[in-house]
Amino acid sequence: MEQLDPTDAAKIKTSATYNNAAEHFDDPPLAFWDVVGRATIERLDLKPGAIILDVGCGTGASALPAAESVGPNGKVIGVDLAERLLEKGGAKAKAKERGLHNIEFRTGDMTNLGFPDSFFDGVVSVFSIFFVPDMEAQVRELWRMVKVGGKLAITTWGARFFEPVYTIWRQAVRVERPDLYSAFNPWDRIESPEQLRQLMQSADVPGVEITSVSGSQDLRSPEDWWTIVLGSGLRGTVDAMDKATATRIRDKTVNWVRDNGIKAIETNVLFATTIKV
Repeated sequence: MEQLDPTDAAKIKTSATYNNAAEHFDDPPLAFWDVVGRATIERLDLKPGAIILDVGCGTGASALPAAESVGPNGKVIGVDLAERLLEKGGAKAKAKERGLHNIEFRTGDMTNLGFPDSFFDGVVSVFSIFFVPDMEAQVRELWRMVKVGGKLAITTWGARFFEPVYTIWRQAVRVERPDLYSAFNPWDRIESPEQLRQLMQSADVPGVEITSVSGSQDLRSPEDWWTIVLGSGLRGTVDAMDKATATRIRDKTVNWVRDNGIKAIETNVLFATTIKV
């Protein structure tokens, strides 16, 4: 049987994970998507009339505030592999509800968008760059599409992703399904400012400002933890299990949250921004 190219395999896995996560993506325990998306756009100080590309746009956490910032004479194109994040109450419905007519959402692949050089005033990637095996090539591709005077923003997870519960989750997965356990996840590759800076330098992107910001997501109840699992990248691991195994892991992690009085998880992020001169 012919093996898939690593990039194609990553795309298939990412698309399936986030199509399934779409049902929980906008639940209150996942509010950090919108918080970080808006914060990314605020850092860019976009001008009215600007043309913006948002890759891995999800349900519009960064694309929608970008559309508000650039105004009716501007334009935002949001692209995501997971069609369900865009449809069925997702990004397109949100844009309609807000009366935003300057935004377009497309199901697509950020590695093969086909836009010409220097086409956008801003290119944004929030929690998406690490899903591509060759991150350097992808950053270089995004940078290619930025106009002189335009801006590139890449936002990724910082250290202590979803802690303190994430460690308990990983331990539970390791016990129940060691074949699904990984000591390394895609976002781990750039979780420190030094790693992210090295990525940008390797992609020949100069003048990058990197900011580390601490964040947290409140848990209204222990069950909120499992909603976060189902509405995030952890969903892919759950989908690879049988129902009984997933239930045992759910019970172990949710009970740990309850027994230890955990009221929040960490959602620390790194913002990388630069201007093309």
